[in-house]
Amino acid sequence: MIKKIFLFLVFALVVIQFIRPAENHSDKQSANDITLHYTVPDTVRAILQRSCYDCHSNNTVYPWYNKIQPVAWWLSSHIKDGKRELNFSEFASYPPAKQAKKLKNTVKEVKGEGMPLDSYLWIHKDAKLEQGQKDTLIQWANSLQQTILKAGPSLTERK
Repeated sequence: MIKKIFLFLVFALVVIQFIRPAENHSDKQSANDITLHYTVPDTVRAILQRSCYDCHSNNTVYPWYNKIQPVAWWLSSHIKDGKRELNFSEFASYPPAKQAKKLKNTVKEVKGEGMPLDSYLWIHKDAKLEQGQKDTLIQWANSLQQTILKAGPSLTERK
C-alpha cells in the first residue's frame, strides 16, 4: 500500500511539472512606468530594479527554481500579490492620491524592514538593502510623494 501511495505521489509530481503558470514578462516598457513620468535617479532605479522589480513590476527575473512545480505556482502567487499592492510598471495609471499613498506605504515598508520579504532575501542576498540604500529610497519616495501631493492641491490623502 505504501509503495502504491509513493508511486502515485511521484506520478502526480511529474504530471504537475507540465502545468505552468504564465510568467511575468513584458516585451516592452509600459507607457505607465514610473520612470517615464517621474524623476527616478540612477541610484534609486538600481535599488528598485535589484530589490523591488521582481515582484513589483511587469518584468520578473526568475530564479532557477521557478522551473519546479509547485514552487512556480507559489512564486506566481507572490508576484501577483506584489503587483496588486504596487506595480512600478503601471504606477502612472494610478490616480495621484493612490500614487502618494503607495509611496507612503513604500517608505513604511522599507523603514519597518517589511520589504524586501525575508523569503525573497533567502535566495537574493544582493537585494538586501543597506542603511544608505534605505535612506536613499526613503528620501526619494518622500520627495516624490510631496511633489505629487503639491501638483494636486485638491487631493487629500486618505488614511
